[in-house]
Amino acid sequence: MTTYFNDRTFKFLRGIARNNDRTWFHAHKDAYEANVRGPFLQLLLDLQPGLAEVSTHYRVDPRPVGGSLFRLHRDTRFANDKSPYKRWQGARLFHARAREVDAPSFYLHLEPGACFVGAGLWHPQPDTQRRLRQFIFDNPGSWEVAAHAPGFRKRFELESGESLVRPPRGFPADFRFIDDLKRRNFVAVRALPDATVLGPRLRQVLEKDLQALAPFVDYLCAGLDLEF
Repeated sequence: MTTYFNDRTFKFLRGIARNNDRTWFHAHKDAYEANVRGPFLQLLLDLQPGLAEVSTHYRVDPRPVGGSLFRLHRDTRFANDKSPYKRWQGARLFHARAREVDAPSFYLHLEPGACFVGAGLWHPQPDTQRRLRQFIFDNPGSWEVAAHAPGFRKRFELESGESLVRPPRGFPADFRFIDDLKRRNFVAVRALPDATVLGPRLRQVLEKDLQALAPFVDYLCAGLDLEF
């Protein structure tokens, strides 16, 4: 078994949260490469076979630039918060057609005290929202299995984020999953204890989570006419 992250990983992330400036980052860049970015890229590489077992239409790209790993740098052009760096490290396991259309993704989030694994669509385009709402309305039985099965809901939480106050136009208020239709995001997440993230079974835990999330992602793909 491989241990990817360690106390120095979280030490760096806590440090960048307290000292979010370029001078501090460049003074600790070697620590970032050795304890955060490098191990995360190795984890992504090692997850490739497990993801392939979940779906042949999903990709995990371990390239240092342009792959699954998000940049630590923030885009501050339109943000009130001008901090140059994120306080976490994240990675997206994406659909093969993700560059062409809105597509659900798997997501890994590394942050002290707030690590999680999840999947779904975050801030989809309005047309994508409408398509998924209509698909859920037309296929409530399979939505119940994909998103509300007792085993699934015991393990994952449906992340509501922003929701509509009223039912979306064209849908009856008494529909049994009307609260789901109000969602702007269609995402399921599970918190990961720090001890798990720093421990030797992280890859195995994540592979089981990807398998458990597969029916949820499969449903979202079906709603958007995407292969899974």
